[in-house]
Amino acid sequence: MIEQRDDTPMHATWRARLRNHFVTGLVVVGPLAITVYLARGFLEWVDATVKPLMPAAWNPDHYLPFAVPGFGLLVALVGITILGAATASLVGRTLLSYGEDLVGRMPFVRPVYRTLKQIFQTFVSSRDQSFREVGLIEWPRAGVWSLVFVSGPARGEVAERLSAERPEVAVDDWLTVFIPTTPNPTGGYVMFLPRPEVRILEMSVEDGAKLVISGGIVSPERVATPAVDAGRDATATGA
Repeated sequence: MIEQRDDTPMHATWRARLRNHFVTGLVVVGPLAITVYLARGFLEWVDATVKPLMPAAWNPDHYLPFAVPGFGLLVALVGITILGAATASLVGRTLLSYGEDLVGRMPFVRPVYRTLKQIFQTFVSSRDQSFREVGLIEWPRAGVWSLVFVSGPARGEVAERLSAERPEVAVDDWLTVFIPTTPNPTGGYVMFLPRPEVRILEMSVEDGAKLVISGGIVSPERVATPAVDAGRDATATGA
C-alpha cells in the first residue's frame, strides 16, 4: 500500500517558511564566513612568509605559548613603510637604480618587472583617476551593449593615430575603456572609443564590479538625479 504524503496547506506553509529561513540564514552567514576565511588565509600566508625571515629575538612566538596572528602583517607594513622612506633619500635612490639596472639585464625577468612596476605606479600615483566612471558601449556588435570601466582619455601615439584615421574626432575626445569579463573582472579587453560612443552611467565603479562579478544578478538601484527627473517629468507633462 502506497503511503500518501500530507500536502495540506499548513504543512506546505511550514515547509516554505523553513526553506525561506534557511535561505535567509545562508545569505547572512555565507558572505561573512567566506570573508573571515579569506582574511584568515591571507594573515596566515603573510605570517608564514614574514616570520621565518625575522630574527628569533624579534619573534613573539618564541616567548609566548601561542602564535600571534597578524604579527607578520604588521612587520611587513612597517618594513614597507621604512623601505619607502629609505628610497626617498639619495642613497636609497642610488641603490634602487642599481637594483633596477641589474634586473633590467635579465632576459626573462625584465619584461615582467617593468610591466608590474608600471601597473603599480599607475594605480598608486593616479588611483583617484583610474576607473572613475562606468559606461556602456555597443559591443561586440551594434544593438548589443556591454558594461565598461572608463580608464581615462587616450593619450600619446594612440590618440594621435586614431584622430588621424578619423579627423572628425579630436585628439582629446578619445577614451580608454576596459571591458571586464564575468565572473573575473580582472580579465578583459582594452578599447579606444570616441567619447560620444560611450554612454556614461550614474552607478559607481564598485556597483559596476558587483554587476560584473554576479553575472548581472546583483543590479544596483539607480540613483535619480534632479536633471534627469526634471527632463522625464517635462516629457510626461508634454505627452
